[in-house]
Amino acid sequence: MSLPPAFTTDLAQASAAARPSAQGSAKISPAAALDVYTGDPNFMTSLARGLMVIQAFTQQNPQMTISQLSVRTGLSRAAVRRCLYTLTKLGFAGTDDGSRYMLRPRMLSLSHTFTTSNTLASAAQPVLERMSATFRESFSVATLDGEDIVYIARTSVSRVMSVDLHIGSRLPAYCTSMGRVLLAWLPTDQLEHYLAHVVLTPHTTRTVTSVEKLRGLLRSTRRNGFALCDQEYEVGLRSLAVPVYAPSGRAVATLNLSGNAPRLSVLEMQTRFLPPLRVAANELSVFLR
Repeated sequence: MSLPPAFTTDLAQASAAARPSAQGSAKISPAAALDVYTGDPNFMTSLARGLMVIQAFTQQNPQMTISQLSVRTGLSRAAVRRCLYTLTKLGFAGTDDGSRYMLRPRMLSLSHTFTTSNTLASAAQPVLERMSATFRESFSVATLDGEDIVYIARTSVSRVMSVDLHIGSRLPAYCTSMGRVLLAWLPTDQLEHYLAHVVLTPHTTRTVTSVEKLRGLLRSTRRNGFALCDQEYEVGLRSLAVPVYAPSGRAVATLNLSGNAPRLSVLEMQTRFLPPLRVAANELSVFLR
């Protein structure tokens, strides 16, 4: 399960440091990435470790032993055991056989707290549901968190991807339409830092893996006011995204349409869906004032 973005921004940045850089430096563990906070008297290492244990659980690995969690997080077995003990006592985790741990339904209360307290997330859901009812397509709203986009609202009329997307799902920013919108409106220094460290892994034969080409696409995205990704993250998936602006003029969120490439042509996306996407994005921008 993924925690809402409000809980993960700094932790995601620390985790990003654990990935190999564009220059191919060795990968370090998420736990080792916390070393950047050494000496910070306000940083709660124990809380960060607990969040790492929570985020180690995924759809592919919903149950894990202490040893497995230790390997995934880079934390010692003793640290993992203490985190799990605390989470179990509080009702957020548990074990049925005494060895394999899983997250408990109470964890959903954290996501619910975020979605109900976040004005944009609350406002976006009915807008997306209205659009899905009108167009019979899948729509989403996401924000940037580290090197990933995080879904904060979503409606799906049919499954358009092999992975199951939901609120809290994360995808790489560089090869998704929503990610490119959010990257295009980053301040120059933040964008250059991102481009210097991101690893452009090819997910399909269409994935852009050149930093210079990506930089050019981001310039075009900002100039045109939208991004269209054609089967770069997954074969058969085509998506179109527009920015949701804050009063400062910065794109702090993005709204997109995703669909099956053979069914939705690039021309149809731009002529039929781009105008209503922009109208809906302007509607959501009101809630950021």
